[in-house]
Order: sequence, then C-alpha cells, then structure tokens
Amino acid sequence: MLTDKTIVLGVTGGISAYKVIDLTRELIKRKANVHVVLTPHAKAFVTPLVFESLSKNKVYTDLFELMEGSKIGHVTLADQADLIVVAPATANTLSKIATGIADNLLTAMIMATKVPVLFAPAMNVHMWENIALQRNIKILKEMGYHFVGPSKGELACGAYGSGKLAPIEEIVEKIEDIFTEKDLVGIRILVTAGPTQEMIDPVRMITNRSSGKMGFSLAKIARRRGAEVVLVTGPTREKLPRNDIPIFRVRTAEEMKEEVLRHFPSCDVVIMAAAVSDFRPSNFSQSKIKKNKDEVYILELEKNPDILQVLGERKGDKILVGFAAETENMVENGMEKLRRKNLDLIVINNVLEEGAGFEVDTNKVVIVDRRGKINKLPVMPKDEVARIILDKVRKLVKKRSM
Repeated sequence: MLTDKTIVLGVTGGISAYKVIDLTRELIKRKANVHVVLTPHAKAFVTPLVFESLSKNKVYTDLFELMEGSKIGHVTLADQADLIVVAPATANTLSKIATGIADNLLTAMIMATKVPVLFAPAMNVHMWENIALQRNIKILKEMGYHFVGPSKGELACGAYGSGKLAPIEEIVEKIEDIFTEKDLVGIRILVTAGPTQEMIDPVRMITNRSSGKMGFSLAKIARRRGAEVVLVTGPTREKLPRNDIPIFRVRTAEEMKEEVLRHFPSCDVVIMAAAVSDFRPSNFSQSKIKKNKDEVYILELEKNPDILQVLGERKGDKILVGFAAETENMVENGMEKLRRKNLDLIVINNVLEEGAGFEVDTNKVVIVDRRGKINKLPVMPKDEVARIILDKVRKLVKKRSM
C-alpha cells in the first residue's frame, strides 16, 4: 500500500517525539519514501541525525532553507508529498494551522500543500480538553484534515486521561486507510474470527489452534475500504484490528450462532472465517474431573450447530463466504462444502502446508466460486489474502445489484 509513496513526517515539540522514530521505521519497512521535518521545538527532544540515519534523506528544520537547485523548501516538500503526517501534533501546532499561522517550515508547508494531512495529537490531558484547542480541532476537521488519537492512559506529566500519542500501529493503519480506495462504501459485512471453546469441566475444554488472524485481517481491510463491518470473534489474543469496528466476543459455537443470527438480517455479506468446533461434550462436569490411573475416561461428544448451514438456508440475496481448513483432498472437499452449504465463495487451505493455516501471519489458499472457478494463491500475508477475497466479494455484490 505504501510502496514508493512520499510521506513527509512533521515532528513537533512534544515529549512523545521519540516515538516517531518507530513510526519512521515502520513506514520505511513498508517501502515508503520518508522525509522528516523538525520544528524548532522538536529539536529539543530528538536530533536530525536519528531520522537521517533511518530515512536516508536529509532532515529539514529551517523555514528559509533551500533544497537542491535553490528550490524553496516548504513549497518543494509540499509538492513532492503524497501525504503529510504530523506526529506528535502539539496544541501549539494545531492551533497555528487552524488559524492560518505559518511561522516555521512545517506550518508553512502544510499551508502550501494540496495533499492529505494527518494529525496525531499528543499533549497533557488538560491541554487536550481546553476549549480553545477543541474549537481549533473542530475547524481543522471541517477543513478536511485527518486525525488519529490521542489515546487514553498515563501521561508523561503524571496525569491520566486522553493525550497519549496513538499507538504506532494505529497511526500506520490510518495512513494506509487514507491511501485506500473506498470501494465498499454502503456495504455491511459480518465477519467471524477465531476459535470456539467447548468446556469439558471448569478447567478443560475442546478448542482448536485458530488465532483469529485471518478474520481480523478481513475485518480490517473491509473497514479500510469503506465497508460497515461487524466482527464476531471467539477467544483470541490478537489485538483489535481497528478501534472503529464493533466487536462481539463469544466463547462457544452456540454463542457464536446466536450472535451471528442477531446481526445476519442487517448484513449484505457474511464471511465465516471462524474455526467453529464441530463437537461439544454431551455433559459438562460442574467440578474438575479427577484423574484415575486405573480407568480410561470416555468423553462423549455431540454435534454443534452448523452455523454455515443455517446461514445458507436463510441467505436470500446475501453473499455468503465460507472457509475450509483441510489436510487432504482440499479442493474436492471444499467444493463439496460450497455446494452443500449454498455458499457463493469458499476459501480453502491445507493447514499442514508451511506458511498456511493457524497462528501465522501468512496464508496459502484456494478460492472457489459457485461456477467452479478455481483461483490458487501462493503464500502471502493474510492482509493480502483478505484484499483478494474482498475484491471477489465486491464483484459479486456489484453483479447482484445490476
């Protein structure tokens, strides 16, 4: 998404300026071309040398500094940029821009640019809540500027509240969001993720190795592309993909069925990426089952509700996407599941293959549609797999609306 994008990173004079070093590193990992501008106050917290070493580009600090060929610095940077990110954005800088003051290189450059500008505010909680600042932020938002954060927590000054710089991954996600075409606007997508857990006794349970990564990627990319997303997830340690996605947590297959059916009527698309347990214990023991070395313990199981089957019977004109984790005959088994459960697409992977399946950031899948068209994908990041799945979903939605 950020490959060859020119991002001007404006650093202002806040204590969290040191965190922007990690932001620079993350943008470079994503192959962005990063140019850093430091305000005079920022140099009290970080030095140009750090950012020059990371970005391999000259760091600019002086309003009257000329670039190569005697080009005016703030105009040239404004013209070259695809995006300007200000992090941390202090109350001082935000208020200057809101009122049209351009007294340093960064504020002058923002005044001269036509590209999107993203602010990541960070300051004392009382400064953040100040009436004058909030008025200026409202003005900036009305002018079309983007914001991410601040988050809430313990601040450097010892106070607690809103004012922390947003987590770096949240800032990066917002940057990628800005560059993403909003081609799923108006579409409501329900995504399920993670495993389910079926309790045997208060200590033991039946579950599987699903981490929720694939479902979280689908929810994140769908929201990034403008869809209205609802995420239903089983127990997982994965971080929430975005803070603007409503998430509903469940534990058992029965709980997931109830939550999915509650949202199903209002959705256009359902993507069942969760690894739902096929079976559950017939009887739950209220106390821990004690081990007895002289006996074999037999665990009786019964079938869980088949959520995908229920959805297939009720789908109407909705788009229904299923997943199949296989260990053999993956395409044949997947296609049979697609027909039997009335799916529009099925995403199949062999969980025994390296780079595919559970607990990894990549996947290797085969996507099959109702016509039997097979699309085999190589190992790739789950975010990229999600993008390809959603491309196919978008085409199906468009076809049905014609």
